[in-house]
Amino acid sequence: MPLSPVLSPRAALWLSAALLAPAAMAQTAAPAPVAATTVQDISLIAGTCANCHGPDGRSPASIPSLRGVNERHLLARMQAFKAGTATDATVMNRLMKGYDDAQIQALAAWFSKEAH
Repeated sequence: MPLSPVLSPRAALWLSAALLAPAAMAQTAAPAPVAATTVQDISLIAGTCANCHGPDGRSPASIPSLRGVNERHLLARMQAFKAGTATDATVMNRLMKGYDDAQIQALAAWFSKEAH
């Protein structure tokens, strides 16, 4: 089946739900300290990144891969997205606003590790 640049209504609904997930989580979940963030918690949060950055943080396309990137670099980039100071961002400025500082730190730590 050839790929179409136009999303089906179902795909558009799914994509919009995935893009809104960080904001929804921020409104419904109390912030957790980094030390108390479980592997299950962070893998759930990191799962929303797979829509663009690929399964397990390895991008199959032109969007940058996250897996194995230096933790400090990832943290600085995500903080810049959240602050709105990353001028090369597309949707990341909006998406990162849905995460609290502990979640951003946990995401940077999560993606910096090589997968088993």
